[in-house]
Amino acid sequence: MSYQALYRVWRPQRFDEIVGQSIITRTLKNALITKQISHAYLFTGPRGTGKTSAAKIFAKAVNCHYLKDGEPCNQCETCKAINEGRLNDVIEIDAASNNGVEEIRDIRDKVKYAPTQADYKVYIIDEVHMLSTGAFNALLKTLEEPPANVIFILATTEPHKIPATIISRTQKFDFKRIKPKDILDRMAYILDQKHVEYDDKALKIIAKAAEGGMRDALSILDQAMSYGDDQITYENALLVTGSVTNELLTTYMQQIVDKDTKSALITVQKILDGGKDASRFVEDLTSYCQDVLLYQQDPQMVEEMELGILDDHFKKLSGEISDQSIYQMINELNEIANSLRFTAHPDVYLEVLTVKITHLTDNPQQAATTGSSVNSTDVAKIKQLTEAVTQLQQEVQALKSTQPVGQPAAKDVGETTPKSIEAKPADSHIELAKIYPILGKATRKQLDHFKGIWPDLMTALSVPQRSVMHVSAPVAASGDGVIVAFQYPFLYQKAQGDPDLKDALENGLDRLVDRVPQIVFIPENQWPGIRRDYLKNHKNELKSKPGDQSQPAEATKKVDSVDEVEAKPIVKKAEELFGKDILDIKND
Repeated sequence: MSYQALYRVWRPQRFDEIVGQSIITRTLKNALITKQISHAYLFTGPRGTGKTSAAKIFAKAVNCHYLKDGEPCNQCETCKAINEGRLNDVIEIDAASNNGVEEIRDIRDKVKYAPTQADYKVYIIDEVHMLSTGAFNALLKTLEEPPANVIFILATTEPHKIPATIISRTQKFDFKRIKPKDILDRMAYILDQKHVEYDDKALKIIAKAAEGGMRDALSILDQAMSYGDDQITYENALLVTGSVTNELLTTYMQQIVDKDTKSALITVQKILDGGKDASRFVEDLTSYCQDVLLYQQDPQMVEEMELGILDDHFKKLSGEISDQSIYQMINELNEIANSLRFTAHPDVYLEVLTVKITHLTDNPQQAATTGSSVNSTDVAKIKQLTEAVTQLQQEVQALKSTQPVGQPAAKDVGETTPKSIEAKPADSHIELAKIYPILGKATRKQLDHFKGIWPDLMTALSVPQRSVMHVSAPVAASGDGVIVAFQYPFLYQKAQGDPDLKDALENGLDRLVDRVPQIVFIPENQWPGIRRDYLKNHKNELKSKPGDQSQPAEATKKVDSVDEVEAKPIVKKAEELFGKDILDIKND
């Protein structure tokens, strides 16, 4: 027979062989012993924690006639048939590939028939969260009122995706992550049975890398056995898992605490040259920081978590580093971990990380108490600035008290930001050099043309691009360009800094008008001022041009008659009713 993976060969066949789920197995055995068997169960939990194995063992036990303390005998014909997968009354379904309504309806129709060999028909539906909404609805009625000889066992790693109506009709069992100590004992037992030599430290590395999943642990153990020719060594375990030695992590952390950037960078390069995975290194470093933080609070708990592989150097380091530094390091590690997922140059990110965390400082309050972060020169500068601010405040108060009656009071130092000084980010990027040439040739005909095709242009954009442009509209246009105004300045800034958006607009205009006019963005609240300034500055030039239907020519008349507009109440009323843009004021 061909070679089988360890997790298949050593799959539990009895409840007592399921590792780390004693509460669940005891509950299921007691239900079998007392004949209090439910019609539907829901097994939830992380991958590799024994959900499917428990379902198969329960299917055997419920049909075994030779139960002993709730355990199947594994010797009778029914148990053997289930172990070999040839009993038609135990049906395993993968919901990931059978998630449609038709498959569930087929089950609903077949549950009416009595089992052929066993006492119960058992349906094991794995990854049940993959069922469609229609499939869940089709399953609902069957779960609510199933035949007496049918049991459903649903297994999933994502219970939050299962409708509450399904969960309420089942007995729910939450499988927990398996403790590293339990995984270690199980691996040692399997290797002893196989007469394979192993290093205790190697098994501890594998148990930690499995992250609570027994199947993952056995898969890594399989790889280590293949790599080491049926010998499990510490070095092989590190190579297979991609982990960094505890000694190297401690050395790196000591260099960080000592703020020895150069040595830390050399250590990082050594780790990468050894073929270690950058993401794995960040994970190991995060776990190391967690251990240091927890060790400062409860050393015994960390000793149990790390399976007793903590050395004296680690314990000494835990007393040297502050919890504030650990918090900052973990934040930096989280950011780098996200960045590493999308880069082809992990060495750059690790080097940047090293420089940043070797320059971390504690919070200001702690720095003040230790005196390590603020030197005497900084203290002197701060004192000098504080005295200068106090003196300025006193002078302002003196000016207030001596100011003549009837004049406005001077503002406080904290209020020295008048509206004229307030920064307007939208103003600083207005491209007048591009706007004026367009205004010089702008016509009403061109503007009406662009307004007519504007909805078609918007439909050619992506959804995020349309969300930016939905409050914009052309306000002036010529044969060579179009000026687009935005109602909100922050959307104007977003559009101004998005070259892809401009490319999309130019491509769309190329298809609609067979040319690529220049597109200039402006905030709508600045448009009247820009237009007025242009007309005033180019008044003589515009008057010398023929009287076509251009916008500047029409607007020039408005500039000439500004005083009249202010003087005539009827014109003011017309502006209030219809707006200035459509008025054409002519002198009698």
